Amino acid sequence: MNTIIVHITSGDGPVECCRAVALVADKFEKESVKQGFDISKIDKKTSPVSNAYVSITFRLSGNHLDDFLAKWTGTIQWIASSPFRHNHKRKNWFVGIAVFQVPVCVKWDERDVRFETTRASGPGGQNVNKLETSVRSIHLLTGISVTASDRRTQFENKKLSLERLKAKVDALDTQKMLAVQVEQWLNHKQLERGNPIRVFREPLG
Repeated sequence: MNTIIVHITSGDGPVECCRAVALVADKFEKESVKQGFDISKIDKKTSPVSNAYVSITFRLSGNHLDDFLAKWTGTIQWIASSPFRHNHKRKNWFVGIAVFQVPVCVKWDERDVRFETTRASGPGGQNVNKLETSVRSIHLLTGISVTASDRRTQFENKKLSLERLKAKVDALDTQKMLAVQVEQWLNHKQLERGNPIRVFREPLG
């Protein structure tokens, strides 16, 4: 089973495009459920108008997603009169849909950590110099490693190095999620008008 992120955006479009985002997202969600996929809404950015969104983000899981997403990924054109500006002549509104891979977040498990001990250097007396009190923790799945020699005993340094290592691994997952958010933001700015992958002719109201 594959899991991906689907981002539906109005780009820099007006409120009519934001309303179209809500309607397109509803259609996308219903078709996903009909296909037997597991779909959940993980983020939405509201607009000043009710039932209208700057963007909506879904997490979609299932088998054989490519064929389904090929019918959605790209620019969606919605043709309708504006329900917000009754004398407005424009009837073409555009929404963008982009697909992103879900970052592979590392599940923390102490069993994935290897410890190495060495003699600590620097001040600390005979106990520091003669015993292997310094501990290096290595996360086998990512290759991240940290060393702790701040404490006087190997047990204390092992505990400290494990805390530091977990913080670094967690930071790596955060960076991956931030990268996805940046990609989503860029998609806001790069919505292509024209050449729609799908066209809907329905009221926006």
